[in-house]
Amino acid sequence: MGERSDRLDVQVSVSDQVVLVRVAGEVDIATVAAFRSALWAAPARPVLQLDLSELRLLSAAGVRALLAAHLRVRARGGELVLVDPTPVVARVLRATGLHRVMPILEPARAVEAARRPAVAAARLALAA
Repeated sequence: MGERSDRLDVQVSVSDQVVLVRVAGEVDIATVAAFRSALWAAPARPVLQLDLSELRLLSAAGVRALLAAHLRVRARGGELVLVDPTPVVARVLRATGLHRVMPILEPARAVEAARRPAVAAARLALAA
């Protein structure tokens, strides 16, 4: 399951407790519709993880899509977690304040969360 263009590749993996969305390329005004579509199509699970390790650009349109997805997931009782953002994307998250709204996991913590999703979901709920 995923969306693919020459500037954006989104792959979705689903387990019992976690949906992992891997985003590579650029999320800007030209690609945000595909990004948003992939987020909206993701099945409801307690945790939606966005792997941003290959994302080169996150524009204002991408920030709005992330915030909308965060609100949608929270309304369903879940948690949206950002995983390993690139330095450019991490700067955008800090500049916009999203780093205070959504948990950001480093790669090692993301692996642990994937192995024990129920425990990770409980930790995230306590941290919120």
